[in-house]
Amino acid sequence: MATNHFSFKAGRLNLYTITLVTILCAAFYLVGVWQHSVGKSIVFSNGNYACTTVAATQNSTADFTVDLDFTAHHTASDLKVVTKARNIQLPPCEGKYSEYTPCEDRERSLKFNRDRLIYRERHCPVAGEILKCRIPAPANYKVPFRWPESRDFAWFSNVPHKELTVEKKKQNWVRYEKDRFRFPGGGTMFPHGADAYIDDIGKLINLADGSIRTAVDTGCGVASWGGYLLSRDILAMSFAPRDTHEAQVQFALERGIPALIGVLASIRLPYPSRAFDMAHCSRCLIPWAQSEGMYLIEVDRILRPGGYWILSGPPINWESHWKGWNRTTGDLQDEQSKIEVVAKSLCWKKLKQKGDIAIWQKPTNHIHCKRNRKALNVPDFCKGGQDPDTAWYTKMEPCLTPLPEVSDIKETAGGQLLNWPKRLTSVPPRISNGSFKEITAQNFTENTELWRKRVAHYKALDNQLAEPGRYRNLLDMNSFLGGFAAALIDDPLWVMNVVPVEADFNTLGVIYERGLIGTYQNWCEAMSTYPRTYDFIHGDSIFSMYKSRCEIEDILLEMDRILRPQGSVILRDDVDVLVEVKSIAEGMQWNCRIADHEKGPHQREKILVATKQYWTAPAPEEDNQEKKTSSES
Repeated sequence: MATNHFSFKAGRLNLYTITLVTILCAAFYLVGVWQHSVGKSIVFSNGNYACTTVAATQNSTADFTVDLDFTAHHTASDLKVVTKARNIQLPPCEGKYSEYTPCEDRERSLKFNRDRLIYRERHCPVAGEILKCRIPAPANYKVPFRWPESRDFAWFSNVPHKELTVEKKKQNWVRYEKDRFRFPGGGTMFPHGADAYIDDIGKLINLADGSIRTAVDTGCGVASWGGYLLSRDILAMSFAPRDTHEAQVQFALERGIPALIGVLASIRLPYPSRAFDMAHCSRCLIPWAQSEGMYLIEVDRILRPGGYWILSGPPINWESHWKGWNRTTGDLQDEQSKIEVVAKSLCWKKLKQKGDIAIWQKPTNHIHCKRNRKALNVPDFCKGGQDPDTAWYTKMEPCLTPLPEVSDIKETAGGQLLNWPKRLTSVPPRISNGSFKEITAQNFTENTELWRKRVAHYKALDNQLAEPGRYRNLLDMNSFLGGFAAALIDDPLWVMNVVPVEADFNTLGVIYERGLIGTYQNWCEAMSTYPRTYDFIHGDSIFSMYKSRCEIEDILLEMDRILRPQGSVILRDDVDVLVEVKSIAEGMQWNCRIADHEKGPHQREKILVATKQYWTAPAPEEDNQEKKTSSES
């Protein structure tokens, strides 16, 4: 009996406990429902997150704020970094730095070897030489013309250099008219206009069927060739050194044409192998036959199987032009013979030479080339050394980059690309053939769709990005597979896709196989471009990638240098990182806010949206007055 009695009491106690717990749970649930019956929105103010609650109905008067602590809770040293960043002073630089290109600085370049133009390559400032100030726009800087008008016009105040209007007057490069420059579209070898010149090329090879999408223009001048190809859905990467032809690349960028400062000297161009459908040189003054044919060997590396090399200007058609070129017939004939020999040693086929234009074609594979190597003798194939896609301070080698193996003479090495625009969304051969074990065709398709959604979200956050034509030159600092650029393909703009050399995967070749363009970059260094190149900069996790490699403020100062006044920035990263970035950016005269991830407020990854304020260097008389006042005081 005693046992039964205690069993009954224990059972009754359990029943009371269960009933009490049930009542409490129901009560807390009802309280929760009441609290969540109002709408919430997350806003950012003065560097701190707050969750502001607004009544969901007009009759509700509940209005309260719940502070959310997003302070990083790691180590004391991490917190010191944040405190230090918020106190950083980044004043404007002097007006003389308005066209400063840190890695192509003229004074620094004179310290280096002039042989093979090595002194015109990248030579970046070391620690202690890096400017800790913001590069100003020139006085009276104006927002550039919108595309397509910008192809033909640029404000004089934005690029105040008249040298080329005198030096290249007869060649129709650029003309000065009142407060602006006009670009008639001419070039040294096409004084009647780039359009007519491209038509002549189109009579020799097919430029209209989408088989040619990416091109590289070596020694581009003001990039009229690349500018006029854009209307034909051909995207050209133009480059030229910063040399005596003052501001040629700067003019190209001001016109809204893709370009970089660059030179063929001793290191590889910053592009992967098999990148371009077409390479072009119009009197680009590159000594193609010298240095063991090294420069043509480099063009071969970046040229796609079956791609074309187009040469116009000396020595082509020397019989008609030798007097105007102030060279002897023997000298010009010898130069052309040497170029022909180098091209043949690369297994290129000379397709046509008509008038001032000659065109060679690279083979689609190296089956015949390897068989004929003994007869051709040099250059030999590169053997097991450098990755052909590695191209960041990578020395050129006098050897032929082997194409991927094929089993049939009719097969295209590395995989056949679809014509444009189908190649944009089709799985790139580098992925479909398993070059990246970690990146599958499914990953590629999902990434394309992911960025379509992300860009739609960006346009909701930045109405200027949503406005067609407002932005022309865009930069993606960490492009991965090029999904950001692909999602914007229907807008009248172009994107410079950057694959950081520190990225886990070298995917720049994939980006080019999609019919997009880009370059390699280490963001601890300055980019090879002029100030005020881009209207818009995008960065995905770029500061997390570089946090332990270099100072955040140095990356932000470089972004500020290459961003146009009133240009915008969108960065996505961990919230702790963005809070630190925002604290520095606001001291650079950027208007900043942090918005939620496209999936909602419960993601640690957030989005920083910023706009660079308009400011310029003082006008010369103002500058002199300031100096006078300073000296008197």
